[in-house]
Amino acid sequence: MQREEIISAAEAYWDENRDAIVADIAKLVEIPSTEDLAAAAPGAPYGPGPAAALEKALEIAEGMGMAATNCEGHIGFADLPGETDIQLGIIGHMDVVPAGPGWSFDPFKVTEKDGFLMGRGCLDDKGPSVVALHAVKCLAGLDVPRPYTIRFLFGANEETSMADVAWYLENYESSEFIFTPDADFPVCYGEKGGYDGCITSAPIVDPVILDISGGVVTNAVPGEAWALVRADASALPAAERITVEDAGDGTARIDATGVNAHAAWPERGISAIMLLTNYLLENGLCNQQEREFLELVRSLVSDTTGAGVGIATADEYFGPLTVVGGTIRKEGDCLVQTLDSRWPTSITADEITAALTKLADAIGATFENTLLMVPFLVKPEDPEIQVLQDAFQAVTGDTDHAPFTIGGGTYAREFKKGASFGINMPWIETPAWVGGEHAPDEGVAEDLLRTSFVIYVLALAELQTLKIS
Repeated sequence: MQREEIISAAEAYWDENRDAIVADIAKLVEIPSTEDLAAAAPGAPYGPGPAAALEKALEIAEGMGMAATNCEGHIGFADLPGETDIQLGIIGHMDVVPAGPGWSFDPFKVTEKDGFLMGRGCLDDKGPSVVALHAVKCLAGLDVPRPYTIRFLFGANEETSMADVAWYLENYESSEFIFTPDADFPVCYGEKGGYDGCITSAPIVDPVILDISGGVVTNAVPGEAWALVRADASALPAAERITVEDAGDGTARIDATGVNAHAAWPERGISAIMLLTNYLLENGLCNQQEREFLELVRSLVSDTTGAGVGIATADEYFGPLTVVGGTIRKEGDCLVQTLDSRWPTSITADEITAALTKLADAIGATFENTLLMVPFLVKPEDPEIQVLQDAFQAVTGDTDHAPFTIGGGTYAREFKKGASFGINMPWIETPAWVGGEHAPDEGVAEDLLRTSFVIYVLALAELQTLKIS
């Protein structure tokens, strides 16, 4: 079949099976598949919700004629056999984040409104997974060569620790190439390294800072931070994004309000820890020990490129290193600052550790590396990436958007060779009443699902033409 024939066949499949595809999405969305380790059991290592959604996804795949396997509730897979056992893979995830407050729609029911499907998982990642699964079924009915087996993996623990994939790769071989429909188009070919750390001061003697707290997680620019200090609140000056209150007994509470942002895009945020640290230092609300620690914190949080702590760098694929100071707290008599860095190939984890350890040692503090993921990169000129990009362009006609890298992390980085491939097209404006991933009123445009489906069918057909060993 020629490319145009494959596209036409895919469009016809969608038009004939649209209601069945939406029904399959609904079957998964109605299962609240959030992690619940307190209720973990044999066959349900991440709790009953993820296990139920995994079982339902495998049931849908079996209904398409695919051979399905449930791997003790950790993960599952369904195979479309090819002429050989060499595998091309697709992986989506059946777990979701909690619904949370603020919904206008039932989070665990697919509601159709104005061309959108609303519900938790419609976008992340049950809807895209069902669309990609139907693309496999569509491909099975086309007159195209299939030298490679297609294995569709259904994860159950992506939103927390990706323990599902760790289990799988301990027990099964990686596909030769895999993509996940859990990101953006056109195609993401690389993910920066991930590096978390923790700076802990020596015990503070005769502190001015009685308590301090900022941020919620390490991997985000903190939107709020506060400190309780020995000071006369009435004598402290006003400052932008700072409020000061008398806390009694000769103490003052200083609150800083910034703007939250994910650590992968720190330029979108304003660090509340930076605002608070600047205020404490500028107004002498610290003793010498505390000042040295806060000055190190300020060096860290005031420049998201890492220049302040000597780790600024960039490469041709990922661009600049980024770093954020996610949380600050007082732990016993010590001050503790965490950090999250997304790093390119032009620096090593050992070099990051050495730079931060040297700065900590200079003030009698300690530094610990608490998480490490190396950069994941498939060269953009590799044939698999080119096939995905070409399929996107052939279906959409869009030649403005090029393959890219990200600072976040997806399933793709865990495998021998992979990419994240749709379904978002972030340049397309979405109505304000439609939420994104992890947000209230999560939703996805049906047109986007349809376009993604056609792209996936074409990409799967053309991946089969490559020489893959």
